[in-house]
Amino acid sequence: MDGVLVVDKPAGVTSHDVVAAVRHILGERRIGHTGTLDPLATGVLPLACGRATRLVRFFTASEKDYTAGIRFGVCTDSYDILGRELARSGLTPERGNVERALESLRGEYLQVPPAYSAKKVGGRRAYELARRDETVTLAPVTVRVTRADLLAFTGASAQVAITCSSGFYVRSFAHALGELVGTGACLESLRRTRSGEFGLDHAVHLERLRQRAEAFAEGWIPLDGLLPSLPPVHLSQEGRGRVSHGQDVNGTHVLADAPATLNATAASGHVEREAGGWVRLLDEHDHLVALATTASPPGSLHPAVVLI
Repeated sequence: MDGVLVVDKPAGVTSHDVVAAVRHILGERRIGHTGTLDPLATGVLPLACGRATRLVRFFTASEKDYTAGIRFGVCTDSYDILGRELARSGLTPERGNVERALESLRGEYLQVPPAYSAKKVGGRRAYELARRDETVTLAPVTVRVTRADLLAFTGASAQVAITCSSGFYVRSFAHALGELVGTGACLESLRRTRSGEFGLDHAVHLERLRQRAEAFAEGWIPLDGLLPSLPPVHLSQEGRGRVSHGQDVNGTHVLADAPATLNATAASGHVEREAGGWVRLLDEHDHLVALATTASPPGSLHPAVVLI
């Protein structure tokens, strides 16, 4: 079983709980999530299965979309509504102040992860130290927010649509928003609607999966359908054989009908593509056999992640 199962995670369980449940349901041990969701959060949780576990780093690095519910006037130690309350101001911001604060939280900047996070400090998880009331000092991380739009506002709370880079903490975003508007705030609800190429339109509810294991097909994306945004290079039989042994390939090992966008021709003996990127290596039957990077001499590709 090689591919990705996109689960619509329910609230109240951890990402590891979902992995354990799916392992039991499907009878597949090689399953790993592609980026955790807090117990409070719901939504898109892609699970890599079988050989697709070798591709997890490509999924975790992708952009994410969230719909966040933010409660004003309340601050907690975990920056979400489930944490220990530290302060209650009783204040509510004006809509204009919230919109201006959201504007300032767009773009690229340094974000400090919350103390209650899985970040490691001296080899220990930050949340373990925080639970013991030990001092937690986390280094800021560069993040990028391309969307932070106010969807709804009641005064006491707001609903915000967020598109952000990997490594972004929506809880820290909610806390920062509360500081900017002067009322304090915490995350009240969170739903992830997209994780890279995976969206809610192709996700299966965990409870439905528990009731009927065959429902996994509703959220299943086979290995050959993964990472469609990476340009493809079609290999000849000889090329496939070389890749299976981890050997580099060049233009003499690709099919004559390779995509023109890659300028790959057997006659020239070169495979040209954008420097620094990745390509998918496919066999004659469009099966994904590897992911490759540039190699030396120029025009060669190195199969860095072999899937056969």
